[in-house]
Amino acid sequence: MAKGRGMIMTREKDAVTLDEYAMGEEQIGQIEGVLDRLVAIGVHCVMVIDMAGNIVAIRDNGKTRINVYSLAALAAANFGAVEAMAKLVGEEEFSLLFHKGAQESLHFLKINPDLLMLTIFGPEMTLGLLRIKSSETAAHIRSIWLR
Repeated sequence: MAKGRGMIMTREKDAVTLDEYAMGEEQIGQIEGVLDRLVAIGVHCVMVIDMAGNIVAIRDNGKTRINVYSLAALAAANFGAVEAMAKLVGEEEFSLLFHKGAQESLHFLKINPDLLMLTIFGPEMTLGLLRIKSSETAAHIRSIWLR
């Protein structure tokens, strides 16, 4: 326990150290390989971001023309807001978000307490297929993250 500015600060149970948070180049490469599988089935762009909105890994079909850094920051903020709403209604979390547009839609999936997967896809992709493949991808990323 440490004291600071009149407050007693304790380490949260789910807090991670910098060593635990850091990923190596090999892990990033493995995650990008897993993300490539989503792009291969028709996803326009998929990124893994941390809860602060920093991009950890990203893959796209080469046709995506968006500001991914702004989108990642806004996605993390959006997910944080929805998590707060979940707590207000008595839920631990809403681990999945979906926003449908005419040409582009967004799918958010919480991978673990530290990572979020944001997928951009068009009307040619069904939400059911995306949810199945995203869940498989998240499981792969969790196993890579734990190495």
